[in-house]
Amino acid sequence: MNKNEGKISRISRSLMNKEYSCTEITNKYLSEIEKLNPQLNAYVNVTAEEALNTAKKVDEKIAKGEKLLPLEGIPMTLKDNISTKGIETTCCSKILEGYKPIYNATVWDALSRCNAVLLGKTNMDEFAMGSSCETSCFGGAKNPHNTNHVAGGSSGGVASAVGGNIAAYGLGSDTGGSIRQPASFCGIVGLKPTYGAVSRYGLIAYASSLDQIGPITTSVEDAAIVFDAISDYDSMDSTSQGRRQNATDSLKNPIKGMKIGIAREYLDGIRDDVKSAVLDAAKVYEQLGAEIVYFDLPALKFALPVYYIIACAEASSNLGRYDGIRYGYKTPKYNDVNDMICKTRSEGFGREVQRRILLGTYVLSAGYYDAYYKKAQNLRGAIVKAFKNAFEQCDLMLAPTVPMTAFECGKAVSDPIETYLTDICTVPVNIAGLPAVSLPCGFNSKGMPIGMQLIGNSFCEHMVLNAAYQYEQSVGADIFKTPDVGVSL
Repeated sequence: MNKNEGKISRISRSLMNKEYSCTEITNKYLSEIEKLNPQLNAYVNVTAEEALNTAKKVDEKIAKGEKLLPLEGIPMTLKDNISTKGIETTCCSKILEGYKPIYNATVWDALSRCNAVLLGKTNMDEFAMGSSCETSCFGGAKNPHNTNHVAGGSSGGVASAVGGNIAAYGLGSDTGGSIRQPASFCGIVGLKPTYGAVSRYGLIAYASSLDQIGPITTSVEDAAIVFDAISDYDSMDSTSQGRRQNATDSLKNPIKGMKIGIAREYLDGIRDDVKSAVLDAAKVYEQLGAEIVYFDLPALKFALPVYYIIACAEASSNLGRYDGIRYGYKTPKYNDVNDMICKTRSEGFGREVQRRILLGTYVLSAGYYDAYYKKAQNLRGAIVKAFKNAFEQCDLMLAPTVPMTAFECGKAVSDPIETYLTDICTVPVNIAGLPAVSLPCGFNSKGMPIGMQLIGNSFCEHMVLNAAYQYEQSVGADIFKTPDVGVSL
């Protein structure tokens, strides 16, 4: 096997061996950010002072001969909807311009206690609503494999930074595929944990029953390390349960005899190059001793409309708080309170956010609640049950992450409906609250990455990541490779 060692382990070892100081490594990343970010537009806020202060603490610890924690001193980034005390957190929306939270998200508290080095906050679709990162008020993040193509969304900035080697890893959020889709487009690894495995406290909400925070990394090992660090139970989140099993300790378990299922519906409407790469990956699993099981999952055809009805309904409620009175943007000219709120929201929210608020308000209205929202909730139950039945036939499921590779910049703006269809393979997992990891499985004829996803039963991140790790180690570094830019350590 061609072992692909995680970037986190490499950096940590170089720190402990004193090949580099943490300050030197941090300055390398900050220098590359200054050089590459004008092209990638991955970062919207670089926190150099914060990063160097943390690096100094780590260097002092090393000088004393103290052992480092797994994520200590590792330069990383956060999506701009994860609250950071005293550091501007805008969700890449004009309406939150200048907003500095007075508390940290639980995940950032966990990482900051480990002396994780925060390089900055990264770009995203406005309020996580989008599949290309282009709804951001800062403009979209670009794909490090080809800057004429999008990085994906909504966590496009994290994927661009990690894929472009200007962050060792990052945290994103996944409401309908927003970790996995950009990871697929940028040829890296993205884990969407089980709903409740990672605390959502401090994540600025889009759709509360679907949102989940997870890691974006260059290797499966790194995803496991970060997941273990952020998945403790949190009393501040009423939906929090924490992880059931440590993922890092499960990475080298054999998968011989494991049943990996492929639902035929996941392969419908998928581009030929993507389908071919996913089926080639299935052959790799067969060589590793797994059994491939094909079956039908007809409930998948309801997933996309169910997702957009529920997500937009919850968004219309969650975004009602942005009125210009308490924080964020406020229109400079207005006649009365009602006029001020109306103008603030019209000027502060972008077109895609407005579109989803309107749709959500419509499906929740008195005359249409039963016809749309209630029906969507009933179908959500059917999708949950369908996945439960599927896992009686297999241990894990294999599917494409996205039906295509990264599209060119500007396409999402010109055709939003077609862009919604990019979520067709990812949204079922959010509806059912299941864990899934996207990992690269090849490249198309133009050199753009192709991603596949492994889907597990609830709280089986350790199984999902182990199966992903076995594939990664089997195929070697030719598929798990990032562009030759940024920091190389």
